Amino acid sequence: MNWLWSILLLITACSTNQSNYMEPEIINQPSAYRYLALGDSYTIGESVAPEDRWSEILTDLLRKNNLNINSPEIIARTGWTTAELLEGIKDRNPKGPYNMVSLLIGVNNQYRGQSMERYRTEFHELLQQAIGYAGGNIQRVFVLSIPDWGVTPFAKGSNQAQIAAEIDAFNAIAKEECAKLSIVFIDITPLSRIAKDDLSLIAQDELHFSGKMYRLWAEKALPIIQQRVLK
Repeated sequence: MNWLWSILLLITACSTNQSNYMEPEIINQPSAYRYLALGDSYTIGESVAPEDRWSEILTDLLRKNNLNINSPEIIARTGWTTAELLEGIKDRNPKGPYNMVSLLIGVNNQYRGQSMERYRTEFHELLQQAIGYAGGNIQRVFVLSIPDWGVTPFAKGSNQAQIAAEIDAFNAIAKEECAKLSIVFIDITPLSRIAKDDLSLIAQDELHFSGKMYRLWAEKALPIIQQRVLK
């Protein structure tokens, strides 16, 4: 996997001036709902336009359902693990409270071969921080599961069955930690796996997912968020 990791670092470096720092037109109204999105490449939308990020699509869907909500404030970076997200949050020091906080993190923990015990500890800390940014309201926090990058063309030549098994194991930990705190957990991993047979769901870099896939995630999350997060 060392060669694969080196290639990913190269892709990350090359993309630094692309999706990591591209911001859509911000819609901010003092009276509107505030949304904080925490994560990695999947939240920042590596290799897709800003408006095709799943958090942006979700926000647009909520607006179409008559919710007055600002554009998401995003703290995410391609390649981030749980530890790096914790540092990123510390550096940004977002000012809560937020009406909604999302978390999607862990793929790089799996990719780098980090232990599940470490993931559990750091993921739990991230959940506690998310709750804090939601003003202590657990109901306002939700988690998306880790998608399976093993279905992408980039993963050909790797042990895709092992990747899938490890992703499932990390997701089991995330789901358990969410259950302990009664935090909404939305499983989008099965959706990510349909990209194996539909290349339109894959971004041009052949490693990340396309806006079409992110829309599927947002559409799945929408009714759950309406019923359980924003009720």
